[in-house]
Amino acid sequence: MEMVLYMKGLDCPNCAEKIRAASAKIPFVKEANMNFMAKKLSLVVASESGDAVLKEVQRITASLEPDVEVSLLENAAFEHSHEDEDEGDVKSEIIKIAAAAVIFAAGLFFHDKDISLWIFLAAYFIAGLDVLITAGKNIIKLRPFDECFLMTIATLGAFFIKEYPEGAAVMILYQTGELFQSLAVRRSRKSISELMDIRPDSASVKRDGEVIDVPAETVQKGEIIVVKAGEKIPLDGVVISGTTTIDTSALTGESVPRDASKGSEVIGGCVNLSGVIEVETTKEFGESTASKILELVENASAKKARSEQFITRFARWYTPCVVIAAVLLAVVPTIVKGYDQQNVYNALSFLVVSCPCALVISVPLSFFGGIGGASARGMLIKGGVTMEQLAECKTVVFDKTGTLTDGTFDITKIIPADRSEDELLALAAMAEQGSNHPAAAAVMRRFNGTAESAEITEIAGRGVKAENGGRTVLAGNRKLMEESGVNGVPEAESAGTLIYIAENGVYAGVIEISDRIKEDAVKAIESLKGAGIKTVMLTGDRREAADITAKKLGLDEWRSELLPDGKVAAMEEIMEKSTGKTIFVGDGINDAPVLMRADAGVAMGGIGSDAAIEAADAVLMTDEPSKLIDMIKVSQKTKGIVIQNIVFSLGVKAVVLVLAALSITTMWAAVFADVGVCLIAVFNALRAGKAK
Repeated sequence: MEMVLYMKGLDCPNCAEKIRAASAKIPFVKEANMNFMAKKLSLVVASESGDAVLKEVQRITASLEPDVEVSLLENAAFEHSHEDEDEGDVKSEIIKIAAAAVIFAAGLFFHDKDISLWIFLAAYFIAGLDVLITAGKNIIKLRPFDECFLMTIATLGAFFIKEYPEGAAVMILYQTGELFQSLAVRRSRKSISELMDIRPDSASVKRDGEVIDVPAETVQKGEIIVVKAGEKIPLDGVVISGTTTIDTSALTGESVPRDASKGSEVIGGCVNLSGVIEVETTKEFGESTASKILELVENASAKKARSEQFITRFARWYTPCVVIAAVLLAVVPTIVKGYDQQNVYNALSFLVVSCPCALVISVPLSFFGGIGGASARGMLIKGGVTMEQLAECKTVVFDKTGTLTDGTFDITKIIPADRSEDELLALAAMAEQGSNHPAAAAVMRRFNGTAESAEITEIAGRGVKAENGGRTVLAGNRKLMEESGVNGVPEAESAGTLIYIAENGVYAGVIEISDRIKEDAVKAIESLKGAGIKTVMLTGDRREAADITAKKLGLDEWRSELLPDGKVAAMEEIMEKSTGKTIFVGDGINDAPVLMRADAGVAMGGIGSDAAIEAADAVLMTDEPSKLIDMIKVSQKTKGIVIQNIVFSLGVKAVVLVLAALSITTMWAAVFADVGVCLIAVFNALRAGKAK
């Protein structure tokens, strides 16, 4: 079974990884995944062992991070993981650092070393007492290699060699950096908190002839809820009374409202702008589209990208190696040349630089920011790994129906032979009135009158025959005309379906039924090709229709008349030839095998479609294929920020390490290489959430 634990107060990414690693070693635990941004630890455990595992995780967490509280998520309020629960801790931390800074500044005015020592020690202990205590506990537990241990040794060492100002300043600056890092994490988490606002807490439901306000999670499927103008729709449902306009921007990122009336489907989380409507719910609170979206975004950071996996492995070895190098830097010259305080100073600078905080926090924060920013624009990306795939995209493969075309059939041409268009349409309606075929539905929508009654006979694979008295009307394909001996039927090339009409054996005309190309699809193809991305279409439609559609859109390549297994085979062939990653864009339901086979599958029009949200790696919440280029660009910008942070952090640390080893730099530069670089990387990561 799976159990999800909520880690209240978890703000240290290093500690989060340690808790995850230790939890993975607990007996009965088969798998452990930490979602740092959502403060969740997901465990796959053997049945009947949940209580024992919970107690052990609580023990592990208490030993690593005493201030973190662990509880089963089902026992914590849903909003709990998104509230600013540590506001008081932040204020006390600011007061503590400010007091230490004031005392430190006072110490700079005293030239007597004995007096200044006590002043700097006071500033040091006010700022870093908790760091010293944590370091001591970890040393006792034989887990020394963390930032608290490094800062303790480096700062106490500075006091030992009588560099009092630097010892106190390093601790104050380290705590300042930790504070800003924590604030940055909370700011990023706040974007999810704001997203949570799309789900109302209460609903006005009709029960026993009265309208009462109840918690939204208590409303059952099939109940009637009343939504007034200006209110958010609590749950998914169908309008049974009233007319209004709906603001879907919270889910789709689109500012243009949609009209809704009796029979219209509405989605929980959207805003009712005008009239009062009554809605019959079709899903319970936890199964609503908004709930699925929120769960998807909140858990996205659990799917680590290659960059995040690299940083996790790198940090595991980086700190111990630098500590060993620091010890050698102090010991080897002493053995060779004798004791020199400068060697100890250089080693202490090494220890300050060795904290991997800048990398450990900024990389996942960048991906989380990018995912959150994209979700606010109606683009759902399921994790950093998908974002990397999108950023490296060189080929986009589209489905045709419903993706590049509207997916609904309409009459696009009426070409009569010897009568008016209305007369030809009346003959077609007489023949098609009893059929459920999409083409027949298109004819009946266009025909305004009452179809003449007739005895209808379906001819499999050909069309229909309608008989009324002495009149016989045929409506179908060319084969029906040929087999019925109808002469004078013209050759025609069409992107759609052609319905040939004959009356009493005489050709009467042809009606073209087409699935219209989306206007936005042209823009989508142009923008992708402008970005150097190859465009391909795979469809099960007939060759003539596919050829005309592809040529109108300007696609680079297309294949038609493909069954589902044929689409998968074609996708594999395209992926082999592609110079980068290959993305498939479809409806998320019929194309599930291809969506799963592609490097990344993108579902179109996810609003209201559970299958689309579940099947794909990413979801465009509207039916606009042009948004795909926006998704790709957000992913590229986010990955660019990740690379910037990795290169900048490692580059600065490497330079300062070398300079420290050569006695060229001071501990102040080491502080910048740790705290300064961390802050710069974190604030750079926050830009990902604002990618445009």
